Amino acid sequence: MRPSAVDTDERPFVLVWEVTQACELACEHCRADAQPRRHPDELTTAEGKELLDDAADFGDGQLVVLSGGDPLARDDLVELVEYGTERGLRMTLTPSGTSSLTPAVIADLADAGLQRMALSLDGASAEAHDAFRGETGSFEETVAAAEAAREAGLPLQINTTVCETTVEELPALRERVADLGAVLWSVFFLVPVGRGRVLDPISPDRAERVMEWLHEVSDEARFGVKTTEAPHYRRVGLQRAADAGEGPGGDGSSGPRDGSDTPRDGTAAPDADAIGRRSGIRAGNGFAFVSHVGEVYPSGFLPESAGNVREDDLVDVYRNAHLFESLRDPDGFRGKCGACPFRTVCGGSRSRAYAHTGDPLASDPLCSYVPEEYDGPLPWDSQTEPTSAD
Repeated sequence: MRPSAVDTDERPFVLVWEVTQACELACEHCRADAQPRRHPDELTTAEGKELLDDAADFGDGQLVVLSGGDPLARDDLVELVEYGTERGLRMTLTPSGTSSLTPAVIADLADAGLQRMALSLDGASAEAHDAFRGETGSFEETVAAAEAAREAGLPLQINTTVCETTVEELPALRERVADLGAVLWSVFFLVPVGRGRVLDPISPDRAERVMEWLHEVSDEARFGVKTTEAPHYRRVGLQRAADAGEGPGGDGSSGPRDGSDTPRDGTAAPDADAIGRRSGIRAGNGFAFVSHVGEVYPSGFLPESAGNVREDDLVDVYRNAHLFESLRDPDGFRGKCGACPFRTVCGGSRSRAYAHTGDPLASDPLCSYVPEEYDGPLPWDSQTEPTSAD
């Protein structure tokens, strides 16, 4: 199923299952507050297969991401990938870069039907990456795993966290992503949850500049570029296209350029009637997350439960839970996000709004754009100058 065919009222484009919180690493930004040992109340293999059965009820080709912690801490991982593949799911994986991720394991996962592997690089050198990940040797193991994935025929995605610690690494990381032959670079803008609460985010103005630069990278690179928890990347793309005198999405298209799982950002016109629900993914709108103990969240970065798969039907929770419905209604957003003309194509990070205010419908403090007609309070740090709407 092509991304443009997904009705996000009915199904998530991306369903993430955090199969465990166990991990050998102690990454500075870890959302999961990962621990060395597995939680005794994790979903069992049988319960995991029931979850995958439920995921298949969303429809053919549902994308499932197995995340952690480190999914390789579970000894049934290959079995789960194989089962999900048999149920018609598109199974992908975000393992940690550790010694457990051997070429043999990667080959077994590929044979089981895995369709993509996403590895994290937060520094272009061993020194920078290992410091951020809290483990000497993580960089070398990650690069070796990327090479093994290529040998196994697995498409590779590289994930990178953007914060004050890592932002200067981005140009060199761009070259590293290209050298590794990745098909997609997923750039995550820090949300202060888990261990990430102690890290410093970049300012809204700098985030704007980074997103403009990422659009330039997207124009030039052979790999796709997407952002995570920064849906205003789409707004930046639309403004950039308008400044260039181009039509919607530059070329009038609304699908992905590169065949990647995520629609290319900045490809929809800022017209709510024309866009509808094709505007892209954000927490609760095209995205859902199941925790290691079965809680159903709009996102792993928005840990507000709408149910538990041990008692509740996953499809029903996604489609009908009040929390999810409210996150799919941009007209209900508050503050400048609610007044923004780009709210249907962007909507702001609901996770970051929740992390800062406890209200998932509040404004995203990372976005510097101020609607001309808005004269209410602004959510950013007092040291940051906003970007005008002009």
